[in-house]
Amino acid sequence: MVRELSENALDAEATRITIHLWPESWRIRVTDNGRGIDRDNLTQAATAHSTSKIRTCDDLSQIQSLGFRGEALHSLAQLSQLEIRSRQASDLGWRVTYGAEGQVVELEEVAIAPGTVVTADNLFARLPNRRQVLPSVAQQLRQVQQTVQQLALCHPHVTWQVAHTDRDWFTLWPGSTAQTVLPQILRDVTVHDLTQVSLGPGELDRQQGQLELLVGLPDRCHRRRPDWVRIAINGRTVTAPVLVQSLIYSFRRTLPRDRYPVCFLHLQVPAAQVDWNRNPAKSEIYLQDMEGWCDRIALAVEKALRLSNVANEAQTQRTHQLFKTAEASSSYGTDQDFPSQLTAVAQVQDTYIVAEHSGGVCLVEQHIAHERVIYEQIKAQWQTVPMEPAIILSQLSPRQVEQLRRLSLDVDLFGENLWAVRHVPAPIADREDCAEALLELSLGGDVDAAMVATACRTAIRNGTPLDLGTMQTLLDDWQRTKSPRTCPHGRPICLTLEESSLSRYFRRHWVIGKSHGLRS
Repeated sequence: MVRELSENALDAEATRITIHLWPESWRIRVTDNGRGIDRDNLTQAATAHSTSKIRTCDDLSQIQSLGFRGEALHSLAQLSQLEIRSRQASDLGWRVTYGAEGQVVELEEVAIAPGTVVTADNLFARLPNRRQVLPSVAQQLRQVQQTVQQLALCHPHVTWQVAHTDRDWFTLWPGSTAQTVLPQILRDVTVHDLTQVSLGPGELDRQQGQLELLVGLPDRCHRRRPDWVRIAINGRTVTAPVLVQSLIYSFRRTLPRDRYPVCFLHLQVPAAQVDWNRNPAKSEIYLQDMEGWCDRIALAVEKALRLSNVANEAQTQRTHQLFKTAEASSSYGTDQDFPSQLTAVAQVQDTYIVAEHSGGVCLVEQHIAHERVIYEQIKAQWQTVPMEPAIILSQLSPRQVEQLRRLSLDVDLFGENLWAVRHVPAPIADREDCAEALLELSLGGDVDAAMVATACRTAIRNGTPLDLGTMQTLLDDWQRTKSPRTCPHGRPICLTLEESSLSRYFRRHWVIGKSHGLRS
């Protein structure tokens, strides 16, 4: 009920929606500042299948509104004592109460601000048995909260205020995009933990429509369950398993094992390409060109995970907290976003590359940065090369032999409990530990896992001294990767420290004479 009334308010172009809930009294009220309803439509609003949004059969294949079936208000009239107060900006205000079949019981003029107030009182009084099988109050309140959150992400320009039993419950403030709304819902996520990208028609292979993707940066936030991989189409959150799996797959090898991304995907699709009549709640849809949209999702994720230069952005809450800890422990660092141009300066403990950028400095962990570079190179073209002489392995189980062959490696029986491997992955062909690497691959999973294992073994080891030229080459290669924020295992690669933070820590804004107690 809350969802359908809220969707009606959004169809009326409301920018503020207030929801009051009285569970103990079986009462709800939804107030909006939308266009309002004129007197003639008010008298018909609660009759069966009455809607001003569908006028012809052809309109059903060109649905532009959130509500269109004309069922919500009629159902409320059957289940409750329904009252609607509404006023258009250029007209009088009207109050209407309805009977069980949606007929007008009372109609009168009232003083009201432009907009609409819908009140459903004494819900399910005509069906007392229905009250007994409804979810608990706590579950219903949770459903209301989730509904409002989902609508707020789809319509970030709207202010949402929800009250429970005459007390304010929560408020979601508006913003220009969903990036300003999501941190109000997930309290451990900040605006700077997120990035948002858009793909318009020109970037969608001549496909009409628009794709907007809000993602949590994988080096900053992720979750144990895929509970925050959300999909919306044309302003409404939907269940779309294929699109959800496409999103999750696109984050593969950027997150730690058994972790899932935080992302909200909103597709604006031409109405003719969506069929909303698959489910009464409109939560399941049929979308044309599903495979094409999956390809565009992968493109959007790749775009979102690239490095960007935000040296001038404000400090994040996490940065402030980190500096408080740093001052106490005499170790410094920040979680600010990555710069786009890095110059190698030095190496710390033969493990971390110190790099300078226009806004400060950063530390790059050399092994996992190189691992990301090699993994993407291998993934772009998995190659095997002949080995002469062959690598001889012993004591392989049938499963290990099959695994090596599954990786397109040429493996032949060479003697009793001996096997000759005549083709090996190109990155490990010239390594002294090639036999050990093959044994490791024989115990692995699919080809992708083999690529990760090969990259890990091939990458520069921590503890290896590097000259400035080698460090610079590694930094340049790393910044050009598709997913430079984390290694294929999901570990963060770079830690940045902005000059503004250094200035703040060293109190460079102080007047030196006054700081020594001197008078001018």
